[in-house]
Amino acid sequence: MKQQTAIRSPFNLLVIVASLGYFVDIYDLILFNVVKKESLQALGLGDGDYERNEIFLFNCQMIGMLLGGILWGVLGDRKGRLSVLFGSILLYSAANIANAFVTTLDSYAVVRLLAGLGLAGELGAGITLVVETMSKETRGYGTMIIVTFGALGAVFASIVGKEGAIMASWCNEHLGTALVGWQMAYLVGGLLGLFLLFLRIGTIESGMYKKVKSESHVRRGDFFALFRSRTLFFKYLSCIFIGLPIWYIIGILIALSGGITKELGIPDVVTGTAIMYAYIGLSFGDLLSGLFSQFFRSRKKVVIGYILLSVVLVWLFLFPYSTSTDWFYLMCFLLGSATGYWALFVTIASEQFGTNIRSTVTNTVPNFVRGAVVPITLLYKFLEPYFSTSPTPKVYSALVVGLICSLLALIGILTLRDTFSKDLNYIEEC
Repeated sequence: MKQQTAIRSPFNLLVIVASLGYFVDIYDLILFNVVKKESLQALGLGDGDYERNEIFLFNCQMIGMLLGGILWGVLGDRKGRLSVLFGSILLYSAANIANAFVTTLDSYAVVRLLAGLGLAGELGAGITLVVETMSKETRGYGTMIIVTFGALGAVFASIVGKEGAIMASWCNEHLGTALVGWQMAYLVGGLLGLFLLFLRIGTIESGMYKKVKSESHVRRGDFFALFRSRTLFFKYLSCIFIGLPIWYIIGILIALSGGITKELGIPDVVTGTAIMYAYIGLSFGDLLSGLFSQFFRSRKKVVIGYILLSVVLVWLFLFPYSTSTDWFYLMCFLLGSATGYWALFVTIASEQFGTNIRSTVTNTVPNFVRGAVVPITLLYKFLEPYFSTSPTPKVYSALVVGLICSLLALIGILTLRDTFSKDLNYIEEC
């Protein structure tokens, strides 16, 4: 089989389409946290049990992503990277359109689970395609562009979440519908996903994957091979550990900031605005981390620096210099910037393993990290009563959870080899 020529320029069709795909992915992923209060109140679920309901629904979405990571990862190695892109987009688009018409907590939970299942395939497939089709010297720029642009989907989600009522009013007037703001926001996400399907036309399959697929003796997409080999298992676990601080900060400090800011006496905090500032920071941080890694020719050193910086910023967030709203939003931006090694984290995971299980790893690792929000939030709520004698039990509970996540991340990155400029055209013996 003729070898596919490696793409050197990061501004190619595949990177552009993957960037747009991740933009829609992040929009849909974050949207629930933006419209959850409005939607739960509309369903009569926004009173006494509001915090329990929001955590339950968010965890349903994250569990869906965890299961979807395995499903799409294995399919990506067995059926191809492009098939995962089409299937995952179709599923999460349909789920978000359905989400606009839920009427009960149970139906809300089901569509959040299905949306999470669909969202799980987008990033991993895109990153896998990019690292396998671009040259080893420039693939870091490609993954940097994907995540830097894609993170801005959260900003768009925040804007649509706030202005959804205006959009719904226009539709109601001209189309005869009876929509409200949060319903419109979900419909926008679903329709964006369907539009994205048309943009996928013209993208190419990975040459490395096609070569491995042609070799019938090679086992592809063997998820359990990661657990049968001691070496592969600890390398896989280390990759997951690296990403824990990112979703601790997004899932606890930002998404559940209402309870923490109430204890700290910070007034008038809007969760959607906090998410917007955090993701603007994340986009900025991913841009810098990608440039730093190319300059220093090391992904490992940059990730270590970001993890240490995040520890300092978590402390400043939980024990703030000021209780003004402006200071809080500034800290959201800075915390987001410190978590801006998501592109490096996913790229490192993809580069650690052979072509025959690369999609499985690249899809499951980030989604296991996202799914880790479930035990992270449960630990956060579990520890809270142990600090009940303090006037700020949520703050101290969040601090302990953050320190645990950061320690595990440092252990993970220190045990892995740097993969900058590593040749990826090889297979794992499963």
